[in-house]
Amino acid sequence: MVISTQGRYTRTAIVLHWLILALLAAQYTVGWTMPHIGRHTPVTTLISLHFSIGVLILGVIVVRLIWRIIHGEPAPEAGVPPWQVRSARAIHRLLYLLLVVVPLLGWINASYRGMPITFFGLVHVPPLVATRAAGWGWTGDIHTIVAEYGILPLVGLHVAAALYHFFIRRDRVLQRMLPGV
Repeated sequence: MVISTQGRYTRTAIVLHWLILALLAAQYTVGWTMPHIGRHTPVTTLISLHFSIGVLILGVIVVRLIWRIIHGEPAPEAGVPPWQVRSARAIHRLLYLLLVVVPLLGWINASYRGMPITFFGLVHVPPLVATRAAGWGWTGDIHTIVAEYGILPLVGLHVAAALYHFFIRRDRVLQRMLPGV
């Protein structure tokens, strides 16, 4: 793991972090308002938007991971207990994993259902599996379960930890990821 000697994240890492948050907020809003996807659900504008944002999240998280591998992360804030550093790293890794897995499961499920995926109506995204391919019918349920009971609680822990550092510990952990601070 690369550890940067600077005390904050790079500007690019900060932009990617907040972009992912904005995309997740948009994705959950669309996901909760779009129609349930069943056996014969037509692709509506909201469903198509959900697909497009999912593809975008997948692309941005891949860029974020590559950036992090190349540029590393700042050294832990002085005085933060080692167990908190280890916990933060574990939560980050799990978030990164789920932010790749959940869009892939959604893409596989749309492919399995024969639903066309276009990236904001501009570029056709190829299917990952054939329509009704044996063994892939479970992907939609797992996509939903992991999005709701995996990503959301981890984001909640992430936010709670940042607020704990800001309001209770009064250290600079949160400020290292804030733009312009």
